[in-house]
Amino acid sequence: MKTNKQKLTIAVTGLNAIDSPGPGVAVIRGLLEAKSFDCRIIGLAYESLEPGIYMHDLIEKTYHIPYPSAGIEALYNRLMQIHEKEKLDVVIPNFDAELYSFIKLSDKLKAQGIHSFLPTIEQFEARQKINLPEFGKKYDIHVPRSKAIYTTNEIYSLEQDYNWPLVIKGKYYDASLAYNMDQAKTAFNKISAKWGLPIIVQEFIHGTEYNVTGLGDGFGNTIAAVPMRKQYITDKGKAWGGITITDENALDLTSHFLKSTKWRGAFELELMKNKTGEYFLLEINPRIPAWIYLAVGVGQNIPEALTSLAMGWPTEAFKHYEAGKMFIRFAWDMIVDLSEFQQISTYGEL
Repeated sequence: MKTNKQKLTIAVTGLNAIDSPGPGVAVIRGLLEAKSFDCRIIGLAYESLEPGIYMHDLIEKTYHIPYPSAGIEALYNRLMQIHEKEKLDVVIPNFDAELYSFIKLSDKLKAQGIHSFLPTIEQFEARQKINLPEFGKKYDIHVPRSKAIYTTNEIYSLEQDYNWPLVIKGKYYDASLAYNMDQAKTAFNKISAKWGLPIIVQEFIHGTEYNVTGLGDGFGNTIAAVPMRKQYITDKGKAWGGITITDENALDLTSHFLKSTKWRGAFELELMKNKTGEYFLLEINPRIPAWIYLAVGVGQNIPEALTSLAMGWPTEAFKHYEAGKMFIRFAWDMIVDLSEFQQISTYGEL
């Protein structure tokens, strides 16, 4: 028997599904499985070869939007053009680099009827990789030592205080493990050419990597939290397979993070558990991660709950999830008409 659930039009970014996939396709799968509402999905893409554009069973229509470098006003104007046609209810951005613009626009978009549920600009800035050591001190969370650098010569001075290997990180994405000075310089040049300066050099913590994805309500409460241990990692450090685990220490750390910061929105904590069982916080990603469908599959539909919070609806916290469930990512080839590629490339919509 069909119930009269509210139907929402939800715009989602992050439609790339390459070897370093965006979260968009997994987010959409969660939204389409939502029990509290029905939805139609509008894709927002930066490039014409993002695979999600052509997944017509998931996405009703896709529009190009300008790169973050084009500025906030360009994004707002484009979203208004799309809103005029599609009457958007919610927008879910899924890339770190675009979040600043969406956060700054959130009030302006809400005034037009487009809801979101994002961190505050202060929360977004506080967890930046460059600010993570200060974040750890403020909230009493172990973080590896790190330093932001602007030239390769600065790496030499770090040899006195840090042991090899070193983790060389971009300010938004990418990380490489360097075992000597030559590898460190190569990583610095490669990552800075792509993401700009500064580059973060971080102490390497030996141990096992864990991730926790979750959702905070902005008042210090945990709406969702699912910990996962990476089972298979690509050469870019991305999880290609993982398993949900029962780990009270990881969940306690997550709860402490949410209570201390009053985090608003989705997040992913990247953690390293050392040989003595201590957790170190490597990164805070201020959005839904690409492996979010694992959380959906074990009983915590975070995209659904995020949408509910965005709409201002009463949203109950998830109490349970299934441990011992795995996700394994795979790739497959879609056959797409060239006319579709030409359509999105030429007209910016499909």
